[in-house]
Amino acid sequence: MKIAISANQEGLTAPLSPIMGRCPVFVIVNTETMEAESIANPALSAPGGAGIQAAQYLVGQNVQAILTQNIGPNAFNVFQEAGIPVYISQGATVQEAVEAYKADQLKQLTTETTGAHRGMQRGGGRRQRGQ
Repeated sequence: MKIAISANQEGLTAPLSPIMGRCPVFVIVNTETMEAESIANPALSAPGGAGIQAAQYLVGQNVQAILTQNIGPNAFNVFQEAGIPVYISQGATVQEAVEAYKADQLKQLTTETTGAHRGMQRGGGRRQRGQ
């Protein structure tokens, strides 16, 4: 089975990323062979819609599951429409998350974990009138 994990670096020993849409790297792992391919997130620097773009990219990679720590509503909906389950990743590294997945220890999500625009990390919220 081919699964994608949001990560901060390349490879099986990479630390997990706390976000999906703007994570630096996706590590795609064949769970049967543990062969891994690291791909820079093409949506990392997108001015908007990074979650949707990243999700559509992964759907195009024919992954069969997603492991991540947080996912917004738009990306989650892309995976749901494609029939790709999303799981909360556990562990410190990609390999630990994959092993937990293989041991059936991960929770499958039924909804997003964060609101829209969570991964943008831009300050303060809306401006008040007159500011």
